[in-house]
Amino acid sequence: MSHQAHPPSEAAEPETPHLDFAGTTPYEDYVKADVLTHLQHTLSDDPGEMVFLVTTQVMELWFTVIVHEWETAARALRSDDVPTAIAALKRSVRELEALNASWRPLGQLTPAQFNSYRSALGEGSGFQSAMYRRLEFLLGEKSASMLVPHRGAPRAHAELEKALHEPSLYDEVLRLLARRGHAIPESVLRRDVAQRYEPSDAVEQAWAEIYSGDQNAELARLGEALSDVAELVWRWRNDHLVATRRAMGAKAGTGGSAGVAWLEKRARKNVFPELWTARSHV
Repeated sequence: MSHQAHPPSEAAEPETPHLDFAGTTPYEDYVKADVLTHLQHTLSDDPGEMVFLVTTQVMELWFTVIVHEWETAARALRSDDVPTAIAALKRSVRELEALNASWRPLGQLTPAQFNSYRSALGEGSGFQSAMYRRLEFLLGEKSASMLVPHRGAPRAHAELEKALHEPSLYDEVLRLLARRGHAIPESVLRRDVAQRYEPSDAVEQAWAEIYSGDQNAELARLGEALSDVAELVWRWRNDHLVATRRAMGAKAGTGGSAGVAWLEKRARKNVFPELWTARSHV
């Protein structure tokens, strides 16, 4: 006698999650979402200002994560732990991609749209961001004058001053290359790290040697991780330039900056310069 197959019994309904907490939820305790979502205080009646403000705050959070990754990489390089450094750099690549995507809500602002709340910025400008300045310092773009805007904020000023006088991420890379037997000049290794890094023919030659060898070697992989970072920083600068040019043309920037002219100058600079020029000699 045949038996008709019975459909499997329905899975039991999942248990109700824990909903009753004595205070705030564990999620709130960890993420601080209530703090984050109440940091927005617009100064105009234009609905577009909220987008501008939140996007800028998101950028600040990404700056914070990327600084953390590059400081992790720098510490690892000081300890000759290249795999940990490469892992941190690779994480930062994904984070830079997310940071760069932050331009999308702002990238097509018309002058009229931007002007509708631009006055709310007053003297505020992105170049005053202390966390972005730390990011630039880690790339070797050092300038003591950029501490001046932060004199009234002791913690930010102290953190920036510390970063100014510490070796940049690239300084740590070049010191590693020297320890691995590459001919990095003493003038590079003992340079004043509080000054902006300037390219070196000898460093270019070292990278050319690395790239002429085994492409799977540790230093070659480090060079490519750094190149990925440098490319995305360049894209960040160019996206900033295009968004600003579209929103305000060649007008002076907020905070007294030169606006587009200043951004154009920044966009022409290569990060980790010898990694790019060395490719012509491989």
